[in-house]
Amino acid sequence: MGDCLFCKIAEGEISSGLVYSDEQVVAFKDIHPQAPVHLVVIPRRHLSRVSEVGEDDAQLMGNLVVVANQLARKFNVVESGYRLVVNCNAGAGQSVFHLHLHLLGGRPMRWPPG
Repeated sequence: MGDCLFCKIAEGEISSGLVYSDEQVVAFKDIHPQAPVHLVVIPRRHLSRVSEVGEDDAQLMGNLVVVANQLARKFNVVESGYRLVVNCNAGAGQSVFHLHLHLLGGRPMRWPPG
């Protein structure tokens, strides 16, 4: 997608505070962090929102979670706890329309979130 911010980050066209990269997944620091650890984990392949995920995307979604877990260990938030957030559409807080997970940790999280 030519005008997608996260596609440009995944392709290395925009500097992003990259913390992880492999063939399918890229992760970087959020530019407006909501916690001491706030990372964005994205698939390289463009999917606009989580509601577009189908059966053929099950492995990709699993990889996103596996990478998020690895990053939680790397950033030392496993023991204290962390949150994975996926927003779907503007009404739920999605502002960049490329599927992504937010990994938040390093502070207590309250419930309900929003």
